[in-house]
Amino acid sequence: MVRDLFQNKLFLSIILSIIGNITAWVHMNAQFRWEWAKGPAFITLAGIPVSWCFYYATRYSVEYFGKLWNMRMLGFGIGTLLFGILTWIFLSEIPSLKIMISLLLAIAIILLQITNI
Repeated sequence: MVRDLFQNKLFLSIILSIIGNITAWVHMNAQFRWEWAKGPAFITLAGIPVSWCFYYATRYSVEYFGKLWNMRMLGFGIGTLLFGILTWIFLSEIPSLKIMISLLLAIAIILLQITNI
């Protein structure tokens, strides 16, 4: 069962997109929380796993859906949702009503892409 899950292109695409977005958030926004994130070594090296994750997330998504648009929308939804969650947790920026509605819309985008409607 677990092996089948890791052979599913959609699952791999979503997991890599999540890892890529979390890493990208840290890469770009940790500078506002932690001093170590301001150094040139971190800035340079953190870009490598981000690129790798997004490259393969896109590749697996296109192999699953047969089109690029699905990953664009799926990646946008995942990225927006994770940005909101991580910013709330690590930078204590509580989402306003407008942001909460946008996060709900991001969830809707994700669900629309993964349900083959």
